[in-house]
Amino acid sequence: QVQLVESGGGSVQAGGSLRLSCAVFGYSYSPYCMGWFRQAPGKEREGVVIIPTLGDNTYYHDSVKGRFTISQDNAKNTLYLQMNSLKPEDTGMYYCAADYRFKGCHSNKSDFDYWGQGTQVTVSS
Repeated sequence: QVQLVESGGGSVQAGGSLRLSCAVFGYSYSPYCMGWFRQAPGKEREGVVIIPTLGDNTYYHDSVKGRFTISQDNAKNTLYLQMNSLKPEDTGMYYCAADYRFKGCHSNKSDFDYWGQGTQVTVSS
């Protein structure tokens, strides 16, 4: 059973930075894609950044381009999300997700098989 464990959330003021981490456990092979999603209160969960395990066709939501950077350390089986210049509208629960069936590495949440428990990010103005 694959398990994803996020960490690194917190509360910051606008303009600040946070780095989220997602450790992957219990796998026998690498996922095709991994991603970070977020869900604000009363809103749908949306894809923020999606990265294929192989290749460089990374997806960034328009609202985070130039501010967020995804990276992965395969040796540590860990995915990271560096978030800079944070805005109040970035507030939400951030989830790590993994796609083991290759649905194309899109930002559709239904394409992902495993999810972490989420880590809260709160940005105050």
